[in-house]
Parts: sequence; structure tokens; C-alpha cells
Amino acid sequence: MSFRKKPRFLIRKDGLDWNQTDDGGPGELFSEETSSESSSEETQQREEEDSNLGEGCEPFIRMKPIPASNAPPSSGPLKLSTTGSCERKEKSCSRSRSSSFPSPTHEPSAESRALKRCGSFPAGNLSSSFEEFTPACSDESAGESYRFQCSRPGQYQCRETALVFHMKDGGQVLYRILPWSRSQLSPHHKKPAGPLFDIRCVKEGSMCQLHLPHCEIRSTGGCRFLSVAHVNDDGIQFIRPQKITETHVVINVTGFSCYGNVIDEASPSVPIRALVLPFYKPPQGPETKYRIAVLLLPKNVCLKHVKNTRKELFGDETYIETPPHCKLNPQQDYSLTTSPGGDSVEVQPTDAEFDQEYDDNYFPAFHVTYENMLEHIRLFLKDNTSHSVWDRQVSLPSSGLQRSVRSARLRLPTAERLLEVRSSLVERISESNLLKLLDKLLERRVINYDELETAKEKPNRGERTRCVVDTVRFKGQKASSEMIEILNDLDPFLCGDLALI
Repeated sequence: MSFRKKPRFLIRKDGLDWNQTDDGGPGELFSEETSSESSSEETQQREEEDSNLGEGCEPFIRMKPIPASNAPPSSGPLKLSTTGSCERKEKSCSRSRSSSFPSPTHEPSAESRALKRCGSFPAGNLSSSFEEFTPACSDESAGESYRFQCSRPGQYQCRETALVFHMKDGGQVLYRILPWSRSQLSPHHKKPAGPLFDIRCVKEGSMCQLHLPHCEIRSTGGCRFLSVAHVNDDGIQFIRPQKITETHVVINVTGFSCYGNVIDEASPSVPIRALVLPFYKPPQGPETKYRIAVLLLPKNVCLKHVKNTRKELFGDETYIETPPHCKLNPQQDYSLTTSPGGDSVEVQPTDAEFDQEYDDNYFPAFHVTYENMLEHIRLFLKDNTSHSVWDRQVSLPSSGLQRSVRSARLRLPTAERLLEVRSSLVERISESNLLKLLDKLLERRVINYDELETAKEKPNRGERTRCVVDTVRFKGQKASSEMIEILNDLDPFLCGDLALI
């Protein structure tokens, strides 16, 4: 297979601004095929241009543009080409994933309508102002997917994924995160540089531009090695960005399927923007040790996706809210120390390498274990020169409430007790226990069949939990007592931790 250089588009040495085509249009969408039908006159002209290419400027590979007719359909399950090296595996780990989106609706959700001006990105990074929205989310048990609907043109940023949609007309966008397949990228000497998003527009042509979040630091030169992988039924192609801002890679879009940032495998190892995410797990059963899992991840991961994946893979744990931002260097070793430390707290391993991976498993870099309950712990992440790159004091959720707090809660009427732990139940009850709770409440005639169906029709586990707690609370103390008793039978450790019993 041969490639032909196309030097008519010069790239600045810093590689940060991708030039447009010579007719002022956007960057091209490339496939891995070269044209065999170029005229000899065109070939001669390109050879002359090659000789005129300035020293230090980088020619790029010319690849065949993909016809618009090859764009995937706007809805339906994702099916990727299995021809040649473009084999797509829908599942990269043992967890099951939903293969299709929820049915689209043309009614905007209340959350999507609540738009406000976003000030979280530096001014001037985007060509015009944009608005922030909270998407409607599908059931987490099927692998979360998101839905956004707008009624007017504009630029809209998702609070969950940091994606920005440039809408030239009102419309509805369905999107989700899928696992990467390394076998698709390695033949092209690319590796993931962000999540892989499966994106569909219900109304064709309503979106004209897509902004994908990246984690590179422009001053290090890492942005010059970024491009966007476009995965569809015809395989995989790579798009040169129309623009790269401090936070996003911007491309023009016409068809929809899967898009994700990629970076050259041979790119130099330079610091990137990263996150340190601690997850707390109380003792389970006869175990007496408290655990904190500390994850080191690139900044452009989706935190909601990380939390949902961790819950599915590792069970009940609590994300500890603390400023997570830092700068880490891939392939460099880091160590974690604590205060208090010594024999009372154990950290494993002693050091770990930071991998800029998007493998959809989110394994921790470090485990912190201790036996005596702590209210606070200080975590220090240090590089191989013992310089601290991240230093935070974190407040730990207690595995059992303090005795005075527990006594005060147990003195409350049962309906008030449920109200106090409502938000904790929303976060911590499992989907299987929630369904068993609904069945038991129906068997004991605490709720009727219509109330059961109303709860089950809610779009996700959190909404179903809120519905059942509020329905039972409004029925009074006896109904609330029955619910607490059922909960204790289903999950005695959770009930004890929340001081319901």
C-alpha cells in the first residue's frame, strides 16, 4: 500500500492550527485508500509542489474522501465493518452493553430545556458562545446513553461528557460511550486519546460541527499529534481537525456513527491534564478494613461513566468529592503516601505507572486500606523525584454514623428517617434490590399495582428510587416502617450504615 504526500497545505511547526483546504473549506475526511485514477498532469503538479515545500513543514498523507452515501443510517444498532483490519468488537470487557439507543422522542426533556451560559472553558476557545445542558440519561443497567434536544441553532455543551454540539437547526441528538478496539487502531499506528462516542442525529443535517474534549496541554506540543477517528460500516477513517482549542478538537460533520480522539503512537511522552479520583468502600460482612481505591485517569473521561462502570464491576462504593485536577506524564511512575501513615495505613503498590488508557474498566492505580475509622485522610501523589503533583485532604464517609447521630436518627418517626436517607438510597441501592423492594411492597399491600408500574416506568434507577421512597413516605409511619423492615431483610449492611435500624 502506498501513500502520496500532498504538500499544498502547510502546517505550522507548532502543529496547533490545522490549515484549511485551498478553497477555504474544512479539513478532509480520509480513508486508507489512495486514488489510482489521478491524471499524469495532477501527479506532475504535486511533485513540483513537493519540491517547493518549506523546510520544517510537515506534508500530510492524502487519502480518499469518503462519499456522503457511505454515511451510516441515523438510527439503529451499530454494526462496524469486519473487512480486513477494520474488525470492530462491540465488547472489550466482560460487561454487557446495550446495542441500541432508546426510542427517540420529539418532546424536549425538562433537563435539556434548562440551558444556561457556560463559563467553565477559557474565553475565546470557541468561535461563539455556547450553552450548557444536562442530558436525559437512559437506564444505567443497560449501559448509560444520553439524549439532548434543542429548538434553535447554537452551540451546546453536555455537562456529563463535555461534548459540544454545534447545531445549525433544532433537533435531537442521541449519544453514548462505547469501548475502543485496539485492533482497529494499531495498523494505523494510532492509539485512543479520548472516549469513543456513538452519536446519532434524529433530524439529518441538524448538526454541522462536533467538539470532542481532549486532555493535551497546548504548550507541550501534544496537540499536533491529535486527529479524530471516524468509525462506521465502511471501517475506520481519520479526520484532520478543523481547529484545536485549549480543551476541544473541532471537526465538521455530515454523517454520524462513532467519533473519538486518537493520537500517534510515536508521539512524545509529554504531561497531560489528568484526574485523581478516590473511591471509598466500607467494610463488608466480617471484614474490618476500610478501603480507598485511587484512580489516575486522563481529564477527558466522563466521570458519570467511570462511576457507573465502577459500580457495575466492583459493587457499592462512594466517590469522594475533592478537587481532582493535576498534570501527569504518561509512562512515568508515581507514588502515593498518606497522613496519617505508618503501620495504621497501608498503600499498595508502592508506585504505579500512569497509563493514558481508555479501556473502559477503570482499575485503580493504588489501594489504601486501614482498620480504624477515620474522618479525614490526606493523600499525596508524588512523581519519581518525590515532588508532590497532587495533595488533598479528603473527608471520608463513616461506615457507621457516630453514636449520637445514630441515636438521634433512630428517635425520628420512620417517614422522617426515610426522608433523611433519601439521597443516600438513590446513590447506593442496587437495581436488583430495588426491584425486589417493589415486589415486596406490593405483596404486603404497601403500594398498589398502579404505583408499582409508575415506579418501574421511571427512566433510571435513581428516579425509580426517588419515586418509591416518596410514595411510601406519603402513606405515613406504618408504611414507612414496612419499607425499612423490607430493606433491612434485603441489605442489612446498607440499612445499618444508614442508621435506619
